[in-house]
Amino acid sequence: MTDPIIAVDHVTRQVTDSTGTLTILHDIDFTLRPRESTAIVGASGSGKSTLLAIIAGLDLPTAGTVRLAGTDLFTLDEDARAALRARQLGFVFQSFQLLGHLSALENVMLPLELLGRNDARAKASEMLKRVGLGERLAHYPRTLSGGEQQRVALARAFVVEPAVLLADEPTGSLDFATGERVMELMFEMNRESGTTLVLVTHDSGIAGRCDRQLHIEAGRLVN
Repeated sequence: MTDPIIAVDHVTRQVTDSTGTLTILHDIDFTLRPRESTAIVGASGSGKSTLLAIIAGLDLPTAGTVRLAGTDLFTLDEDARAALRARQLGFVFQSFQLLGHLSALENVMLPLELLGRNDARAKASEMLKRVGLGERLAHYPRTLSGGEQQRVALARAFVVEPAVLLADEPTGSLDFATGERVMELMFEMNRESGTTLVLVTHDSGIAGRCDRQLHIEAGRLVN
C-alpha cells in the first residue's frame, strides 16, 4: 500500500490569553495518499485554516505532529521547514498573495529562483501560458483582474511541481463565474500534475469535486 504523503497525527492546537485557554483543534488524526484530492469543510471559525497552516508547518501544534512525505515537520527548525515547503508544497490563497512590485512573470519565477533553478524564466513563462496569461507576462498585479491574479497564483503554485498543493478558499474573493473558471483550471492542472490537493472551502459544490471530504465542527473532525 502506498505510504501517505501527509499524516496528521493527533494534532491539538490551543491558545491561551488572560481569559483562559481556547482549544482551536481537538485531536485531529488522518492520512492522505499521494494524488488524492481532499476538501476540508466547515463553518467559519471551525479551525479549517488553522489546520491547513499546521499541515504546512506555518503554525505549531500544541500536541501531535504532521509528517510530510515521511518527514516530521516539527522535528525541524524553522529554516528547515521553510526549505521543505519550498521543495514540496504549493500554495493558493483567497487573497492571491502576489508581490505588487513584481510582474506576473517575476511572481511565478520567484519560487524557482529561490530553489536556485537556472530555467526559472522559461518555466514561468510556459506555466503562465498554460493558465492563459501568455499575453500578460509583463503586467503587474494591480493591472490584472481578480481572476487573472488568481491564475498567476495558480501558475506560481504549480511551477515548482509540488508534491502537495494547499488551497485556502481560493475562490473566496472572486465572483461566481470567475471562481468556477479558476476551480476548473485548478482541478485540471492538479490531474495533469498528479499533485495531492488539500482544499479548504465552505462551498459544498467545490468540496463535492474532491475525492474525499473532511468535516470539521468546532475544531473536531466529525467524519
